[in-house]
Amino acid sequence: PTMAHSKALLVLENFIGGKFVPCSSYIDSYNPSTGDVYCRVPDSGKEEVEAAVKAAKDAFPIWSSKSPLERSQILNKLADLIEHDLEAFAQAESKDQGKTITFARTVDIPRAVHNFRFFASSILHHVTECTEMPTMGCVHYTSRAPVGVAGLISPWNLPLYLLTWKIAPAIACGNTVVAKPSEMTSVTAWMMCKLLEKAGVPPGVVNVVFGTGAKAGEALVCHPDVPLISFTGSTLTAQRITEKSAPHCKRLSLELGGKNPAIIFDDADLSQCIPTTVRSSFANQGEICLCTSRIFVQRGIYSEFLKSFVAEAKKWKTGNPSDPTIDVGALISKEHLEKVRNYVKRAQAEGARVLCGEGVDPLALPPVNQKGYFMLPTVIAEVKDESCCMQEEIFGPVTCVVAFDTEEEVIKRANGVKYGLAATVWSGNVGRVHRVAHRLQSGLVWTNCWLVRDLNLPFGGMKASGIGREGAKDSYEFFTEVKTITIKH
Repeated sequence: PTMAHSKALLVLENFIGGKFVPCSSYIDSYNPSTGDVYCRVPDSGKEEVEAAVKAAKDAFPIWSSKSPLERSQILNKLADLIEHDLEAFAQAESKDQGKTITFARTVDIPRAVHNFRFFASSILHHVTECTEMPTMGCVHYTSRAPVGVAGLISPWNLPLYLLTWKIAPAIACGNTVVAKPSEMTSVTAWMMCKLLEKAGVPPGVVNVVFGTGAKAGEALVCHPDVPLISFTGSTLTAQRITEKSAPHCKRLSLELGGKNPAIIFDDADLSQCIPTTVRSSFANQGEICLCTSRIFVQRGIYSEFLKSFVAEAKKWKTGNPSDPTIDVGALISKEHLEKVRNYVKRAQAEGARVLCGEGVDPLALPPVNQKGYFMLPTVIAEVKDESCCMQEEIFGPVTCVVAFDTEEEVIKRANGVKYGLAATVWSGNVGRVHRVAHRLQSGLVWTNCWLVRDLNLPFGGMKASGIGREGAKDSYEFFTEVKTITIKH
């Protein structure tokens, strides 16, 4: 690009040891709603990761020796600063990721603020265990200490939300961090770095290195001085992380994909179920690991459900993410849009029916968005369970609706994928709700609702959906090392 061209672009820098550091090479980042390059992101590698890990190691003794209360106050201050700039963060997240401004304002940024406040509070309330052995004249107790430098790798779908869900517990527990956001959505992480000093975060406690998984991510995972890796992303990348970190015996927390079922029984309250299931299928363009992509409907209400569901899906407006009346923004990239479209094509080739959306309804976009990566909410019916559309994570605004007859049958079918992250069950029968919830192979089961989260409780998946859990107690256990101490008196 010419000098004039590069001047207009936003250029990010790595944040290492409390300072912004330029990088020798950069990657283009696109605005998904226009298809234009709008930002240059550092293409970091071994050297930059080395500097960041060194800064984090140097900062560890002082940070880890602060009291939980001192760290708590700093986290709260950071939360206040992000909240103060909420609108600027929301605008940046929407532009960078393609999500609607409404979603960024009401979900992403408020949740990022809440992550800091939540862990600022929870760190003050952990208790350790103690047992007595009077016959031996001994008392035993446990103590927990921060581990060291945590490597945090976060994805592009909920950029600041998922980055802060890792940073907050890691530093609350007294660790220092080297974070690597997705190279496709790095802007809000960079904006957050500008607030760290003002919040009172000492230099080196939070380091952010921008770049690709293949270069920056790999260097971080392979670094011998990074004992912890928390990763959110694809199962494929997680396999590579597991292999690369095995020689170092690293501790891993992996939150991976989902192929989440919704099971709708004939006694479900459809007035609640339909709007919620449309939201659970298409929120954030279907780019949430918890989105519903397989909808099992009991045969008695199948045709009624399908009709209402498609009608409701068609009401969702797709268009310019900065328009507050829009429900569906742009997908993250040209490649990702192509991948999602291919799933729809494959479903059609297999004989499934596309009832609305991709290739069925016209997509009218404003002139500025003609080259953006947009797709209408798409509903597919009559898909076979073994179809790739029912087995693989699509991660776009696409959902499949199929009929079932019995409870026994639907549990087996719902469990018949390699993933096990989240599931939703809709029924007015409380006994059935408990029975089905217990038998689903899923880390999270929502009944008669979706995505209602209490951060106190464990979050994570079974099977190919990941390893480990995160939440108040779970994150504390992951980000600390426990020691058992025996005193003879």
